[in-house]
Amino acid sequence: MSRPDPYAAIRYPGYRWFISGRSFYVLAMQMQTIAVSWQIYQRLKDTPHAAALALGYIGLVQVLPVLLFSIPAGHVADRLDRRLVLMGTQLIVGICSVLLLLLSKFNAPVTDFYFVLFLVGTARAFTAPAVNAFYTSLVPREVLPNAATWNSTVFELTSMIGPAFGGLIVAQAGSEMSYEVNLACVAMSFVLFVLAIPRAPVALERAPMTWSSLLDGVRFVFGTKLLLAMLCLDLFAVLLGGATALLPIYAHQILHGGATAFGILRAAPSVGAIAMALVTMRMRPWKHAGRAILWAVLGFGVATIIFGLSRSIWLSIIALVLTGVCDNISVVIRQTLTQMITPNEMRGRVSSVSFIFISCSNELGEFESGGTAALFGPVGSVVLGGCGTIAVVAGALWLFPELKKVGRLTDLKPVEIQRDTEEELLAREA
Repeated sequence: MSRPDPYAAIRYPGYRWFISGRSFYVLAMQMQTIAVSWQIYQRLKDTPHAAALALGYIGLVQVLPVLLFSIPAGHVADRLDRRLVLMGTQLIVGICSVLLLLLSKFNAPVTDFYFVLFLVGTARAFTAPAVNAFYTSLVPREVLPNAATWNSTVFELTSMIGPAFGGLIVAQAGSEMSYEVNLACVAMSFVLFVLAIPRAPVALERAPMTWSSLLDGVRFVFGTKLLLAMLCLDLFAVLLGGATALLPIYAHQILHGGATAFGILRAAPSVGAIAMALVTMRMRPWKHAGRAILWAVLGFGVATIIFGLSRSIWLSIIALVLTGVCDNISVVIRQTLTQMITPNEMRGRVSSVSFIFISCSNELGEFESGGTAALFGPVGSVVLGGCGTIAVVAGALWLFPELKKVGRLTDLKPVEIQRDTEEELLAREA
């Protein structure tokens, strides 16, 4: 068997424009998170309990619109031109960058920032299914695993650059400059998405939006046990093991650093993820993908505990790098499996359900970390979360024993959709 081409997806022009546009979008989101988190923390740092809760609310206010709008957003991605959807969401994110800049200039109340972050979360809810469904039209099916790896690699690269660059901007020039740079990045992503043209016209379902069609993605996910197992593993592991919301507290109070140290800590997981992605691109497909993802989540929990107990900034950075290595393995396997088994006409709706799981794990994980930190302190919150992640692996093995039997993902085929008969549709309407 010949070695895989690590640059297979990049050889397609439409995908190159797409991944470049997505890079600027993620860069803007990461820098925005750094600026808002640090700005709110600085205002409330004299009251640690309030500061911890406020950092948790940043995640909560962004996950609420995901829960509210992701299902209809998936239907939109399956009915409309996905490229136009992406262009529209970039306009909304750009407007939010302007609003955050104005709130910062006029020293607005913290609650006003939460309102704008809710709008950002709404834009993200519509962006995610369109992004995950759109790139599949830019490369052939056999190149999808490589494209998924590149998606993860570029996401992690920008997630590394964004926090480090954002922390440097905030430290040297303040949050207002960061919001201005965000706006420039969003403008670039808009232009690049315009240039990302599919290889061939994609026939999308034009049926009217009904409750039945809205819930097709939910039925597909919960009816496909292997996909559900992967998503649940990701959801509960990151929900319990996420410590990024508490990094401002760790950087300032525990590791005795500043905004720059905060940016470096935030970027550390992405360093590990990029390193792992570069290895993955040169590897043959995982022979035992199920076992690989279970070991990866277990390693994520162990590394989280090490970070929680560390008092050395270098050990903390190493632990966060290891969380990135483990997270990348999990993300690439999950994304590849989702795209390989999902029919094209369902990708938007299935991606929207997947995004709900991911956002619940990330943003609700931040809220969970903030809440437990208020009760048990930041160290107790992170260590308990890491232990919870390890427990999740044991639970997954018990509930989904078939997970460890998954072999090469490239051998998987799209799951056939069970269509309702005309009689069943009439009966439902009656």
